[in-house]
Amino acid sequence: MKVVRRIAWVALFAVVAAAALGLNYVLPHHAVVHVTGTEVKRVDKDGIVSAENPADGPTRDVYFVNAISPDGKRTRVFTNDDTRFGFPWYFKFDAADMQARAQSLAQNPDQLAVVTYYGWRLRMFDTFPNAVSLTPTDSPSAPFPWFNTALLVIVLIFAGYLALRISRWRKRRAASRQARPA
Repeated sequence: MKVVRRIAWVALFAVVAAAALGLNYVLPHHAVVHVTGTEVKRVDKDGIVSAENPADGPTRDVYFVNAISPDGKRTRVFTNDDTRFGFPWYFKFDAADMQARAQSLAQNPDQLAVVTYYGWRLRMFDTFPNAVSLTPTDSPSAPFPWFNTALLVIVLIFAGYLALRISRWRKRRAASRQARPA
């Protein structure tokens, strides 16, 4: 019985960890940066088209926004892809307009911008976070993530409610087992 409980706890931990990682990937993040430049690259299903990786199927243009942190220590690169109706549901249809805004911000090196994005930068797999919005700002601090906080509070309340229901169900089940005659 102890082995089954341990397996159940490990499985529960794995499910919670996977859900937390999934939420961290798809929920919006904010970064305050100086936009330093933009570029457009041709990509296909296996990445950026280059001499080492020739196009082997349909290709498309992907916009990139290059940025640096206000203190100048951390470089950031964001893709600027339309999400359209795909997952995660950001319903972004203005990548070209946002690219023009980024080019305008890159001309003024003193102007800060808030980039709202989702995703991770994984250098080993050559993946970049996707910028959802780009807004000029004067503040060097990132805005508070109200949406993320509200969603996580709702998830925690739901998890607490489920834990309470399961606990009550287990107590009723144990009480009914004790009440049965042998």
